Amino acid sequence: MNYAVWLFAISLVSLLGERLWPWRRQSILRTGFFSDLAYIVFNSHYLGMLLALAAQQLFRLYDPTGRLSLGLMRGVPAWIQFPAVLLIFDLFQWCIHNLLHRVPVLWRFHKVHHSVTEMDWLGDWRFHWGEVVVYRTLLYVPTAVLGFDLAVLFYYGILATVAGHYAHANTRLSIGYARYLFNSPQMHIWHHCHPDSGPVNRNFGITLSVWDWIFGTAYLPQAGQPRKLGFEDIEAYPTALPGQWLEPFKRR
Repeated sequence: MNYAVWLFAISLVSLLGERLWPWRRQSILRTGFFSDLAYIVFNSHYLGMLLALAAQQLFRLYDPTGRLSLGLMRGVPAWIQFPAVLLIFDLFQWCIHNLLHRVPVLWRFHKVHHSVTEMDWLGDWRFHWGEVVVYRTLLYVPTAVLGFDLAVLFYYGILATVAGHYAHANTRLSIGYARYLFNSPQMHIWHHCHPDSGPVNRNFGITLSVWDWIFGTAYLPQAGQPRKLGFEDIEAYPTALPGQWLEPFKRR
């Protein structure tokens, strides 16, 4: 199970898809391209799997009798665990993602991701490490309590990588009516909409879009895309990785 091989293959397919079926006229070497390449090294799935492993080890160390662990998934076949992980994780992520936009101190870290002004598959990886720690800790600690198998979590990480690349990709490829269940570029681009170009705080779904349709945060116009991405005063925001990492810690 080598995630790096999967990441390379999925990234290559995403790049080819953008070149063959582009949605916007956009250079590969767009603004922030090299910084976003560096973000892949610190990507959230590597850190997430490490946190999941660490959480399970801590539970074994400090709770050897298993009193704190529900262990609901222990011994359950992988074909049942996988859809359970998908539904539970994605609902948790929808809730956490919503908080990242509404809690000011969390938004300061999440703004790094929204500083992408020319969206493509590589923008999927632009996240501040502080956000990743908070996000993945909240997400993966419950897996230790529920007792999900690490192999299932690995393959969920592969699916999440495919979904994340596709949702951020600069491609006109559509999934049709499946957009009411799964996230898509046509829907996710509006999540990154600048306040001057459309509604904000919409489309919080990660892999699945169904939560947005259920909870009333979905926004998917018939055609088109926002004229501008980002947030207010994005012009003054750092465009390189070092500055983006320091920005949330600056005194306001």
